[in-house]
Amino acid sequence: MNKIKIAVQKSGRLNDDSLRLLKDCGISIDNGKDQLKASSTNFPLEVFYLRNGDIPQYLRDGVVDIAILGENTLIEKGDELEIVERLGFSKCRLSLAIPKNVKYGNVQDFEEKRIATSYPNTVKKFLAEKGIKADLHIINGSVEIAPNIGLADGICDLVSSGSTLFKNNLKEVEVILKSEAVLTVSPKISGENRSILEKLQFRIESVLKGRRNRYVLLNAPNDQLEKIIEILPGMKSPTVMPLADKNWSSIHSVVNKDEFWDVIDELKSAGAEGILVCPIEKMVV
Repeated sequence: MNKIKIAVQKSGRLNDDSLRLLKDCGISIDNGKDQLKASSTNFPLEVFYLRNGDIPQYLRDGVVDIAILGENTLIEKGDELEIVERLGFSKCRLSLAIPKNVKYGNVQDFEEKRIATSYPNTVKKFLAEKGIKADLHIINGSVEIAPNIGLADGICDLVSSGSTLFKNNLKEVEVILKSEAVLTVSPKISGENRSILEKLQFRIESVLKGRRNRYVLLNAPNDQLEKIIEILPGMKSPTVMPLADKNWSSIHSVVNKDEFWDVIDELKSAGAEGILVCPIEKMVV
């Protein structure tokens, strides 16, 4: 039986989040310790554990069919590759940073400055768009130390919480791009494996929709039903069921987690009581 080959980061947070997504899609991976390749026992899929920066080339060559990797890596090393799904995890940003004690006006302050980075292609493109000439020092590894040892005036690196910059007495001054994990596909994927990808995408989308939403159950007085239903449209319309008390009904619906607290405040103001909120494992629409 044909299997689709997926590349994931060999180790680190992106590896953990990628394997968790596959597990939530119901895909079991027969993964031994230190294996570089593993197969699923219940889905036509093989996992390749690779260095993040090598994945775009493996996609171009058709060694793997699809991959989960950071959008920042795709922009730096494979911006022609097709993104088929944004996955919503491993979010970060690629930013310019300088020593805390250096005053900063705007991006033009980087004119003729030395910038240490592991993302030269992305930085060159950004600086060219701004009409800035700078001297790039390409470093594979921790770039935060570069200003402290006199190698550079500033750096361009990934930022998540900002704690690493803080520890190295640096401050973030410009965001070049925002990144998240994405599912991307090889231009050489076969038609048969494209069909398998569609099945995998269906599962992924169901998991992601579940993560983005919450299931809400509440009790509402019947004279406030219309008002509360307007607040809770649900996927098509909320489910309304009568309670033992003929003056009250139970309403079931789905709320986007980013809007959750605002919606709850509106529901309470409209007279809703006994509000229960449950996570959604998967959401098929």
